[in-house]
Amino acid sequence: QVQLVESGGGLVQAGGSLRLSCAASGRTSSPVLMGWFRQAPGKERRFVAAIKWRRGTTYYADSVKGRFTISRDIAKNTMYLQMNSLKPEDTDVYYCASTHSGGAVVQRGQEYDYWGQGTQVTVTS
Repeated sequence: QVQLVESGGGLVQAGGSLRLSCAASGRTSSPVLMGWFRQAPGKERRFVAAIKWRRGTTYYADSVKGRFTISRDIAKNTMYLQMNSLKPEDTDVYYCASTHSGGAVVQRGQEYDYWGQGTQVTVTS
């Protein structure tokens, strides 16, 4: 079993920055893929970014390209999402996710086996 714990969310003004962290524990083998998703109450979950754990290959939703950067620290089993130039429309609960066997379609939530509890990001205008 894998536990994912997000941190780093908060309240920020438009144009500001936040850095989300996702610490993984509970399994000795490394994940194949980790990602960030976002979801508002009553709305569908949406892909934000993903990273292939071993090679570090990154993927981004069009809406965040050039503003967000996903990275990972293999030694710490931690993934990050650096969020710059934040906009009010970035407001959501952000979830990290991982898989040890999937990853064929990184943007699809069903590819991921484990999810964190979510962290709120609120951007004010």
